[in-house]
Amino acid sequence: MHGVGIVGAGPGVAALHLPTLARFGAEFQVVHVSDSGSGRAESLAARVGARWSSGVADLLADDRVSVVVLCSPPAEHAAQILASVAAGKRAVLCEKPLATTVADAEAVIDACRNDGTALLVGTNHLYDPAWGRAKHHLLAGGLTVRSISVTLALPPNGRYHDVVTELPAPAVAPGRGGPDLSVPEVAASVVRQLITGLAVHDLPMLRDLAPVLEDVVFARAIAPIGYTVGYRASGIPVRLTTVMLPEGGDAVWRLNITTETDLIEVSFPPAFVHVGSAVVRVTSPTGKLTTYPTAAEDGYLAEWRALADVLLGTSVVEYDELLDDARYCITLADAAAALILEDAGR
Repeated sequence: MHGVGIVGAGPGVAALHLPTLARFGAEFQVVHVSDSGSGRAESLAARVGARWSSGVADLLADDRVSVVVLCSPPAEHAAQILASVAAGKRAVLCEKPLATTVADAEAVIDACRNDGTALLVGTNHLYDPAWGRAKHHLLAGGLTVRSISVTLALPPNGRYHDVVTELPAPAVAPGRGGPDLSVPEVAASVVRQLITGLAVHDLPMLRDLAPVLEDVVFARAIAPIGYTVGYRASGIPVRLTTVMLPEGGDAVWRLNITTETDLIEVSFPPAFVHVGSAVVRVTSPTGKLTTYPTAAEDGYLAEWRALADVLLGTSVVEYDELLDDARYCITLADAAAALILEDAGR
């Protein structure tokens, strides 16, 4: 049994990690939950008979904790991973992103590699069985990727609305309560934070298909909170579009891959709904639509199985891949933010 300590007590812990870990039986047991002072850890810990605390010190000092799960704000991830390594913890599962700067990502990977700490980043879309099916279709058919797009339409998320409080004044648009995207510094900061916090779900998959970042062609923020970014990588045009609307239809999270013959569409379910894998649909040049069977497991369960395999010794940590994923995301975010500021100065 691996004792799990969870840093963070937000909706992601309550709706994602606790239900997922409950499906593993005795293999993983949540023994400690900590918050940042909100007091929410107490009720979550009570659900699983765990200890609770505020801050990370007590959790890292808990000898029963061998696996640390970081569901804290992104800016805290690197320091908390390093603290977990220093505390001698066996493994860390870090929610996205690994770090917010390349230097921090490199320091984290070096520390984990040197100490033999197992590290997994919770890019659940990468672990979703549907992504394996989509890649198999590409490889088995010998298909060449011509373009990629990721489209998100999401309900409001308090975590991303909170970026307003971190932005330089004047940050709030008069009468709207949202970030004032007419201010270039605000728009650039919003886009950077959304790429490192949201686009990061899909960027490891995109790096599989288009690994070499070349240039950002366009980047702008979208009201009330969102962005659209176009870039080239390995000669392939990529477009990322995200918007959070106060009202609207069901959430959409869709990856489209266009090849010389087929259109491959991967539609991911909403994050807090455990309904199995994403759906893969392939449209042929004749218009024939093929829908692959879905799997009962979703990406959250698959990522925990991957960590279990590492702890069991039947798999290894791909430290270089984790670092390259982080570099890809942070480099893209920095370039998009820089282009917004550059365009504003013209």
